[in-house]
Amino acid sequence: MNDHLIIFDTTLRDGEQSPGASMTRDEKLRIARQLERMRVDVIEAGFPAASNGDFESVHAIAEAIKESTVCGLARANENDIRRAGEAIKPAPLGRVHTFIATSPIHMEKKLRMSPDQVVEQAIKAIGWAREYTDDVEFSAEDAGRSELDFLCRIFEEVIKAGATTINVPDTVGYNVPEQFSHTIRQLMERVPNSDKVIWSVHCHNDLGLAVANSLAAVMSGARQVECTINGLGERAGNAALEEIVMAVRTRRDVFQCDTRIDTTQIVPASKLVSGVTGFPVQPNKAIVGANAFSHESGIHQDGVLKHRETYEIMRAEDVGWGANKLVLGKHSGRNAFRTRLQEIGIMVESEDHLNHAFARFKELADKKHEIFDEDLHAMMSDEIVTPEQEHFRLVSSRFHSETGETPEAEITLVAGGRETRVSAEGSGPVDAAFKAIESVAASGTELLLYSVNAITTGTDAQGEVTVRLAKDGKVVNGQGADTDIIVASAKAYINALNKLHANTVRLNPQV
Repeated sequence: MNDHLIIFDTTLRDGEQSPGASMTRDEKLRIARQLERMRVDVIEAGFPAASNGDFESVHAIAEAIKESTVCGLARANENDIRRAGEAIKPAPLGRVHTFIATSPIHMEKKLRMSPDQVVEQAIKAIGWAREYTDDVEFSAEDAGRSELDFLCRIFEEVIKAGATTINVPDTVGYNVPEQFSHTIRQLMERVPNSDKVIWSVHCHNDLGLAVANSLAAVMSGARQVECTINGLGERAGNAALEEIVMAVRTRRDVFQCDTRIDTTQIVPASKLVSGVTGFPVQPNKAIVGANAFSHESGIHQDGVLKHRETYEIMRAEDVGWGANKLVLGKHSGRNAFRTRLQEIGIMVESEDHLNHAFARFKELADKKHEIFDEDLHAMMSDEIVTPEQEHFRLVSSRFHSETGETPEAEITLVAGGRETRVSAEGSGPVDAAFKAIESVAASGTELLLYSVNAITTGTDAQGEVTVRLAKDGKVVNGQGADTDIIVASAKAYINALNKLHANTVRLNPQV
C-alpha cells in the first residue's frame, strides 16, 4: 500500500515572485480553480501581509475553493500571521504557513537575532497561527545551509507547540540530491517527535536540481513536496509540479508513494499559467513542452510505430495532450458558452461581462470555424479587465506595410469616453501600432516583453500576444488574441494599459 504524497502548489505565491509574473486577483482565481480541478492537495494562495491586494486575492480564493486546502504564507511575526489567518477564514480547509530563517548567515546578517531568539519567535508564531487553524506549517528558511543540530532543536520545539507540517526548504538551491536526502533522513531520525508531523521539502532550481533534490527527499521519507506549474518561481524557479507527479506516477517501482493528482489536467494548467504570466514553455520541457512526445529520429519513429513503449515511458493523453476538443461554433448560444467557460475554469463576474465576452466569441466564430478550449482561454485572457474598467478601448485599426515603404498604423481608440483617431509610423506595423496608441495614452511605461504564440494549428489559428509593461515599480502583463497578429498586439498593449489604469496590479515582489 503506497503512502499519499501531498502536492503543495505555490504557483500563486512563490511562482508569482518571478520578475514580471505578478497576477491580478481574477487571474489568481482562474489558476486556483484549475489547481483544484487537478486535485492539488494544498494551494498556497499568496502572502496576505504583502499588500491589500494579496490579502484580497487569498481571501477570494479561500471563498471559492472547496476541495483543496487554501494556505496563506506569513513571516514569524504576529501581524503577518493574523493577516494570513483572516485571509484563509472562509476556506473549508485552511492552513497558515509560517517561516523564519535558520542558517547562520541569515540569522546574523538578515534577522540580527541569536539562535535562542529565533527558536523563541518560532514557538510564538505557531501559537498565533493555532488561533486560526489546527493546520499549521513551519518552514526553516535556508534550511539547506543550516546546522543540523539547530534544525533538530527548532523543529522539536515547533512540533511541541503544535505545528503539523515541517518544511525543509533548499531556499537558494545549494544542495545536491545525496546530501539533501541525508539531511531529511537525519532530521526524521533525530527529532524525537518527528512521527507527529508530515515532512515537506521546497527546493529551488539554481543548480538545476530542484526536482532531483525533491525526489531524493521523498525517497528518504518526505511526504509533501512544494512545487509550481512549469517550475515557475524566483530566480531559476522551483521544482516543477508536472515532473514530480509524473516521476512518482511512472516509477512506482521506486517510490513508495503516489499522488491524487488528475494528471489529464496537467497540460491545461501549464497552458493557463503560461498564458497568464506571459512566460512561454520551452519546447523540450519535460511533460508539458511541445516536443515532449515528439519523435524526429527515424529509428525512434520506427520503434514507436511498432510498439509505443520502445521510446515512450508515458502516454501523452495521460497528462492532457490531445484532450482538448472542438466545443463550440458560431451557432452556439450564450448558455453553452457560459457552461463551457465554467468547465474550463473561467468564471464570469457579471451578465454585462458575459454579454461582452459572448459578443467577442461570436466575432471569433465568424473568423475561425473550429474553436477549441485554448481559443477560449486566449480570448478571455484580455477580458480580465471588465467592460466597466475599460478606460482604453480599441474601436478600429488599419495597418499598412509594404516593401521599401515605412510601415504605418491608423488606430481609432476610446480613451476615457472620448473617441480619437490617430496614426503613427514605425519600424514595423506592431511598432507603429504601439506608437499610435501611446500618442493618446501617454502612459510613460517601459515595454519589457513582447511575445507571440500560436494557440492552435492551422493558418486560421489565433495568435496570442503578451505585452509586459512597467511603470513606477508596477509590472503588468497584457494579453490579446486575434487571427490577425497585429490586431492581437494592439489588444495586448491596450489590455496592459487598462490594468495599469484600473490599478488591478500589485507591486512586483522583486521591487
